[in-house]
Amino acid sequence: MRKELVPGEQVIVVTRPQPRKLIAPALLFILVAALAAYASAWIVKGGPAKLVPLITPDWTPWLIGACLALAAWVLVARCLPKVVSWQASRYILTSRRLVVRYGMLRRRDQQVPLAAVRNVFIEQTLLQRTLRSGTISLDTGYPSNTVIPDVPEVMTFRDFILDAVDELPEGELLQADDTVHGSDEWPWDMREGGRDER
Repeated sequence: MRKELVPGEQVIVVTRPQPRKLIAPALLFILVAALAAYASAWIVKGGPAKLVPLITPDWTPWLIGACLALAAWVLVARCLPKVVSWQASRYILTSRRLVVRYGMLRRRDQQVPLAAVRNVFIEQTLLQRTLRSGTISLDTGYPSNTVIPDVPEVMTFRDFILDAVDELPEGELLQADDTVHGSDEWPWDMREGGRDER
């Protein structure tokens, strides 16, 4: 991010999405590893030969290999992509913009200039409230809002956004308001009501 900063721009916070989405892959990893170990021990003790008389002890290495390959496939196909996706996602707030990055091999960037932000909304489920995370929607005056899912410490992150908007030079806010709405007036929610919803 340092190479992409404009003169005078500073990074305020860099974070990733709330890691609650990693709970299922972690449980699956533990379960698959335990099942693979149990199945391998069962194969070594001769369990398949008791069920199917045609299976001889010569099959043991092949059956263990198949069991381990199946476990590895589940881990690589189900667990690894979710961990890599979470690891590659970043929410970067600077003194001038908010950058949201997703993906490692196929990267997707979304940048929102803070001068265009008119209002900041937070939405939380019960689980998100328990974990102090939430979804932030930024009203930029365009038909579709910018949505940032599963932001950790969502209230603090929102306060950082509002503080950064307050510290923008007055000329930038007026210029952004002209380009979005075509008027010279201050956006009411940034001057008076934008901070009252905290």
